[in-house]
Amino acid sequence: MKINEVETHAFNDQRPGTSGLRKKVTVFQQQNYLENFVQSIFDSLDDYRGKTLVVGGDGRYYNRHAVQVILRMAAANGFGRVIVGRGGLLSTPAVSCLIRKFQAFGGIVLSASHNPAGPDGDFGIKYNTANGGPAPEKITEAIYSKSQQIQRYLTLACDDLDLDADGEQQLGDMKVEIIDPVADYTELMQNLFDFDRIRALLASGLFNMRFDAMHAVTGPYAREIFENRLGAAPNELLNVDPKEDFGGGHPDPNLVYAKDLVDILFGAQAPDFGAASDGDGDRNMILGRRCFVTPSDSLAVLAANAHLTPGYRQGLAGIARSMPTSQAADRVAERLGIELYETPTGWKFFGNLLDAGKATLCGEESFGTGSDHLREKDGLWAVLFWLNLLAVRKESVQTMLDAHWRSYGRNYYSRHDYEGVSADGAGQLIDTLRNDGPALQGKRYGDYEVAFCDDFAYTDPVDGSVSEKQGIRIGFTDGSRMVFRLSGTGTEGATLRLYLERYEPDPEHQSLDAQDALADLIRIADEIARIRHHTQRDAPTVIT
Repeated sequence: MKINEVETHAFNDQRPGTSGLRKKVTVFQQQNYLENFVQSIFDSLDDYRGKTLVVGGDGRYYNRHAVQVILRMAAANGFGRVIVGRGGLLSTPAVSCLIRKFQAFGGIVLSASHNPAGPDGDFGIKYNTANGGPAPEKITEAIYSKSQQIQRYLTLACDDLDLDADGEQQLGDMKVEIIDPVADYTELMQNLFDFDRIRALLASGLFNMRFDAMHAVTGPYAREIFENRLGAAPNELLNVDPKEDFGGGHPDPNLVYAKDLVDILFGAQAPDFGAASDGDGDRNMILGRRCFVTPSDSLAVLAANAHLTPGYRQGLAGIARSMPTSQAADRVAERLGIELYETPTGWKFFGNLLDAGKATLCGEESFGTGSDHLREKDGLWAVLFWLNLLAVRKESVQTMLDAHWRSYGRNYYSRHDYEGVSADGAGQLIDTLRNDGPALQGKRYGDYEVAFCDDFAYTDPVDGSVSEKQGIRIGFTDGSRMVFRLSGTGTEGATLRLYLERYEPDPEHQSLDAQDALADLIRIADEIARIRHHTQRDAPTVIT
């Protein structure tokens, strides 16, 4: 087959963020836009000729077209083999699993995660390295640099391949292997968790669950794992057929966008357990009967009980959490006598810690938890972990939470998202805090006295790299804190995130609603940062 060298010109907006390049579908549909970025990935890499690449995505609109483009370009650029999920589908955790299992050179993930999909929705692409994790900053910066210099891309002149037929196909000198997207990931989960015990729980007649795949990529995984392997009834699985527009929904597993599931779990005939995953399968939400588990508490509970599961029976090397995530896991690490690592937001920061054996479990407050089994956060892994613990402890989700809080204290915690606000206004808010924040030390706001205000910086304990300006922290003398940061996961305007936390050691005061417990801090945050003024919003878009 003939290799075509196609002339092109650079686009100035192809700098990858913490989760790759995310834009509107209409942006990616510009002539050569996708091809430019893919070629820039390949041009930034060394010694990949003849090696294996893994490719797949969450099935959103433009996914199948993008897979075909990447296959032709990978062949033209000299890759020897590409592993693709049937139909172009692979969850983000499954891509990491396959890279690691087959010792691939790397992988390309097609997803905009929890962002809406469809012709007018979002699309995304990112590169994962040989450890299975997102490319570190030095690689993403190299990709951006190449994208600004690009003058040509390489591709093959050929018809599309059949992505729906398992087996091997030839594309020029490159082999393309279409595989079951679920099988290898399922095998890994069976090695980590006690499927027999979970199956017995689901068959007991005393326990029922609901899992919401949100019409996204985890639907086929849920069918195979929960229904076929563990015996869940079909009606316990919701929205399991992947759709290019995610059924018109917003595939973010939180209390707002997974409202149908929340209504079921807080309804009159609520099941015992509920969970949801997001567009590409790397996030999770955990619910009990009339009970919501914050991602911060979820990480802490999993860490405290990890020894009850087969995969973590030998103990934990350490725990890592993102800076905005609550300090609940810190107390578990202290009691276990292991290290707690506080990193910037972005899963790539956990990679070095996991590779170096310094951490076993890790988590972010943005509904992401994972472990050293992969180098991505993993939504279904978290759901299976909770099911394993419930099967062993034979307690309800709320009972497990209450016991944890009695033992460790409760970190009242909440995140307030102001989505799609003016980028200028949100930037001014952060800049003002960055410049004037140090002068807050010693000031009193009601019962709260400011102990410090800083802009979080992180020095990687493995490679010594430094990441600065990762979020404004305001700490109070009683240990309470608030964090302000801008999110890089949206495609329109800016998203301002406010994180609030207050520690309560007294079991007599651990049953308040989180928003009530944090009411004073919510008021103080607006007073200090003038949130309403800068965002022109009277209330957050999403509260979790």
